[in-house]
Amino acid sequence: MERVARGDQDAFATLYGAIAGPVLGIVVKVLRDRAQSEEVAQEVLIEVWRQAPRYRPDKGAVMTWVLTIAHRRAVDRVRSAQAATARERNTASREHARPYDEVSEQVETRLEGEQVRRCVRGLTELQRQAVSLAYYGGLTYREVAETLNTPLPTVKTRLRDGLIRLRDCMGVTA
Repeated sequence: MERVARGDQDAFATLYGAIAGPVLGIVVKVLRDRAQSEEVAQEVLIEVWRQAPRYRPDKGAVMTWVLTIAHRRAVDRVRSAQAATARERNTASREHARPYDEVSEQVETRLEGEQVRRCVRGLTELQRQAVSLAYYGGLTYREVAETLNTPLPTVKTRLRDGLIRLRDCMGVTA
């Protein structure tokens, strides 16, 4: 390890032969994905080469030091993947949770309702009765005529005139 710390590539090749298998083994146990494990194992081996001067023999065996690095790097990869998945899930839920602004929609609906009520109040009493029975009561023109005891053509005229006044009051273009 001292020779590796001084940059001896032959010493690293020997170390590599001894640690590559166990490094890959521990990383695969954590990640459970062969392709990702190979990538992380390669990162660990590069880190061992770069960090060799930091190794302290009095703190533990070389293999323990290397496998600790491998385990930590694999756990970091798992955490990173979990965080990315959580971010994507949160972003997706925020985008799909409210496809429109609920408050604006409620305000607009309330204002439209108030405008309809105001416009209906602007109809004559006869028009208001016919429109209310037909559109709010769900009656057919014939049923409105029977309910009001009024000839069918008169009911049709009242409804037509009432709807024209409502359209004009609401500002709807024909």
